[in-house]
Amino acid sequence: MTQQPVTKKLLVLDLDETLFFASEARLAQAEDFVVGDYFVYLRPQVKTFLLFCQTHFDVAVWTASTESYAAEMIARLFANSTTLRFVWGRKRCTYRYDAERQEQYWIKDLKKVRRLGYDLANVIAIDDTTRNWERTYGNVVAVKRFVGEADDDELRLLISYLDELRQVEDVRTIEKRHWRALSKC
Repeated sequence: MTQQPVTKKLLVLDLDETLFFASEARLAQAEDFVVGDYFVYLRPQVKTFLLFCQTHFDVAVWTASTESYAAEMIARLFANSTTLRFVWGRKRCTYRYDAERQEQYWIKDLKKVRRLGYDLANVIAIDDTTRNWERTYGNVVAVKRFVGEADDDELRLLISYLDELRQVEDVRTIEKRHWRALSKC
């Protein structure tokens, strides 16, 4: 990949439980689509959110899921996926094992994004699992885990917050833990 001159902030989006919920069991409401054995439920307002993101940011996707799964979901979510700066899956994550909890997890290390020419002062990650970003918490806006709730309002609030955050000089200097309270909605 060639380095891109930075004109907009880069928004790195997670997929599962951030933009949609995929379940092997059907929920009470109708699914939006089916992929393999999974019933997929889009987070409310996801299309509006993605349009906002693609208008005001450079957008990328980084998921701990497999690359083939990510490709299938992106084809369903993005009207024009060719505008994405990159799509990374599990192969770009760093494997970790928490012996105390006896569980595995994947780290998304932003130094890999910096190698593409992005200044981390201009990189915002949106994810429901902040542990994936343990090396760069200052870049993360944590969203509530989405598990199919029809009344979820997270993305509407996030649009308002990101509209403000995109105007700051260094996103890492802004406290993001209470972002919902700062949203103008």
